[in-house]
Amino acid sequence: MPFMKENDAISGKYAKSYITINGRVEELFYARSLEATIEKNKADVPTLGRTNVGKKATGWSGSGTLNIYYVTSLFRQLMQEYIKNGRDFYFDLQVVNEDPQSSAGKQTVVLKNCNLDSVIAAQFDATSDDTLNEDIPFTFDDYEILDQFSPLSNA
Repeated sequence: MPFMKENDAISGKYAKSYITINGRVEELFYARSLEATIEKNKADVPTLGRTNVGKKATGWSGSGTLNIYYVTSLFRQLMQEYIKNGRDFYFDLQVVNEDPQSSAGKQTVVLKNCNLDSVIAAQFDATSDDTLNEDIPFTFDDYEILDQFSPLSNA
């Protein structure tokens, strides 16, 4: 009977992420977590002789949330440029998952033409022992899988 070995589960702690913006590549070593989702847009397709309503895919949209430690002004500076000059900004976000204990190998995904929805302009919390962090929601309009996980084997 096939089963997955415990060591093949991917630990997110080994992930790396990079942002490419204005021709500059920066490692997001201050990132805490990221989740990006692709959602299909579907249209209703009612048909004669059926009581259910079928669905037809008509497109897709990509969105995500990047959670980072509150230690960089990069995203606030980019948003300020948009506010002051009306020049919006887009960037690519690369995510590499490679757990050295897993035989699954490496997966590299690039989220393309990312655009921020909002940023925190300023924050503090004098009542908490936790470090400051921020959620940065974004959208993207393309993606590419550069490296794929290897199929797992039971050997």
